[in-house]
Amino acid sequence: MAKKINVKGDIVQSGDKWIYNWLGIEATSPQDVNRALSDANGQDIDVDINSGGGDIFAGSEIYTALRNYKGNVQINIVGIAASAASVIAMAGKSKITPTGLFMMHNVSSRTQGDYRDMEHQAEVLKTANQSIANAYKDKTGLSDTELFKLMDKETWMSAEDAVKNKFIDEVMFDTSSQTVKGFYNSFSGIPYEAIEKIKSQIKKPDIENKDNAVFLLQAKLNLLKLKGENND
Repeated sequence: MAKKINVKGDIVQSGDKWIYNWLGIEATSPQDVNRALSDANGQDIDVDINSGGGDIFAGSEIYTALRNYKGNVQINIVGIAASAASVIAMAGKSKITPTGLFMMHNVSSRTQGDYRDMEHQAEVLKTANQSIANAYKDKTGLSDTELFKLMDKETWMSAEDAVKNKFIDEVMFDTSSQTVKGFYNSFSGIPYEAIEKIKSQIKKPDIENKDNAVFLLQAKLNLLKLKGENND
C-alpha cells in the first residue's frame, strides 16, 4: 500500500512553518516532505496536492526531493495545483480530479530602489521564470517560448486542459480517457512583512502567556482582514 504525503495549503520555507502551525493555518514545507520521504524509505508514495502555491524556492526543494526519491511517486491533484504547487506536480506520474484546477504564472517578488535595482530585479525574475519553466518543459516537451506565453498570461486550466497540454497525465475516474505520455510567487498566505514581525517579536510561542495570546488573537484578526480585502 502506498504511503500518503500531503502537499496542502501554502508552500512555505521550513523556517517559517512554525508560524503557520501556531496560527492554525495549513501549510507544507520542504522539511515536512523530506521527513515523510525518509519515513517511506523507498515505499511507493501518493502525493495529494491541494495548494495555491507559495515560496518558489521551497517548491523547488520539494520538487527535487520527489524527483530524487527512489520509490514510485504518484501525484494526485485533489483540488488545485497553482503557482509553486504546479511545479511540484511535475515531479511524477500524475492524475487530477475532474473538479481540479491547474495554474501557472510568472514568478513575482518585492523590491525597492532606483531604476538600476528595478532593472536588476527584472533580470532576476526572468532567470527564476526559466528555472520553473525547466520543470514544465521536462514534463510536457513544450518549448520555452510556448511555456513563457502561458506563464505571461497566468494560465488557468481545467482537468481536461491540463491533460490535453501534457502537464498532467490523466483525469481521475475517467475510464474512457487515454493517459497522455509524453523568490515568492503570488499567493494568499501570510504576508512576508507579517512573517518577519512575528519572528522578531516571538521566538518561542507560548499561548499560555497572556501577552502572546493577545498577539496571536490580533494576528489572526489581521490575517482575516487581509484575506477579506484580497477577496474584493
